[in-house]
Amino acid sequence: MQGIFEQLPKSSMWLPGFLLAAVVAGCGFDGGGGTPLGALSVSLTDAPACGFDAVNVTVDKVRVHQSSSANENDEGWTTIALLPPRKINLLDLNDPMQPNLALEHLGETPLEAGQYNQVRLVLIGNNAATPFANSVVLAGQPLTNEIALDTPSAVQSGIKLVHSFTVAQGQRVDLLLDFDACKSIVKRGNGTYLLKPVIQVIPFELNGIQGFLDTALFPGQVNVNNVIVSAQMGGNVVRSTVPNATTGEFFLARLAPGDYDVVITADGRATAVITGVPVPTSRSTTAVSTNTSPIPVTPPTLGISTTRTISGMVTLTPPTDDEPVSVVAKQVLVNGPTVTVKTLAATPVAGNPTGDFQYNLVLPVDRPSLGSYSSPPPITFAQQPVAVGGMYKVQASVTGYQAQSFNQDISMTDKTQNFSLVP
Repeated sequence: MQGIFEQLPKSSMWLPGFLLAAVVAGCGFDGGGGTPLGALSVSLTDAPACGFDAVNVTVDKVRVHQSSSANENDEGWTTIALLPPRKINLLDLNDPMQPNLALEHLGETPLEAGQYNQVRLVLIGNNAATPFANSVVLAGQPLTNEIALDTPSAVQSGIKLVHSFTVAQGQRVDLLLDFDACKSIVKRGNGTYLLKPVIQVIPFELNGIQGFLDTALFPGQVNVNNVIVSAQMGGNVVRSTVPNATTGEFFLARLAPGDYDVVITADGRATAVITGVPVPTSRSTTAVSTNTSPIPVTPPTLGISTTRTISGMVTLTPPTDDEPVSVVAKQVLVNGPTVTVKTLAATPVAGNPTGDFQYNLVLPVDRPSLGSYSSPPPITFAQQPVAVGGMYKVQASVTGYQAQSFNQDISMTDKTQNFSLVP
């Protein structure tokens, strides 16, 4: 039986950080003694990353093992080797509407039946022969302006993912790994960039939330307004995507079943929120708008808004610049959820001691709009009370330190907010 990925072209697609699809397929493989095997097939896909026009990694191999504690030199590994290793710009894989489902096929191998508890994605390191095997290109720069990504030896020996899955004889198991590029790239104080992969296992089936925005948000059919649509739970972003600037279409794919808040943000526009959007199953897709009735960009929805800033310093004690520092601005809606309006990675302060970071959040002042999911669309939006406009909860966090948050009102003026984080 032909695996599904053999039917797809080797181009690219979408999703928040990059996605690695490990597929164990019932393809009629044989273990040599007549024992039917499954098969392991591996592909990549991705979501948008902040602040970069390219995030390149060079994949050498993918390995799986039945033991969660096996190290890279133990026996018992099954390996898919890429010959030669393949350099992939993860941000080429960011359009969920492409016919190939945004999957970069890496290869496949027979796999014995049984339980497996560890997957490793192995990258090659930068060296004299391939100095930019792993690299980034800053937003607005030519793609030839690559900056090398430091890859620790642990990344080169295999990004370890402990996750249990069982392969039955002749059966397929689908795994999808979400590599969050935005959280995985750390700018250090000395100007270098470090790769610290943040990966989670997510559903493989192509389900989720889809819809259309009024294309007036995209002047010249370009996403100059940095439009982002996200699916959130409890004020935390679960998935985010950039809409198609020509059609306004968006697709928040591969969501675990549940009810989500869909949040739409754009530079210089008031935020729009749709609450209670259901994703009933791992194979269902829910529409919040259509191409004939897109989400509008006139008040009360996504109207043009004055912007102001919350900026300041984040100081880590003890100091480090080997972990990404995240700063998030949230709003608490009346008779609605708490939602994340904007998140960014704080940057090290040049010339300052290690552990000093700076940030600058540019946020809308006008009132957000709220609509409840209804089927079929369209959804009716209403502006929040005046008191909600300009009110934000800003939070700073980094792995290994206690998060800190403060309330700020920017309805009248810009604000400064500093953070001091400790373990």
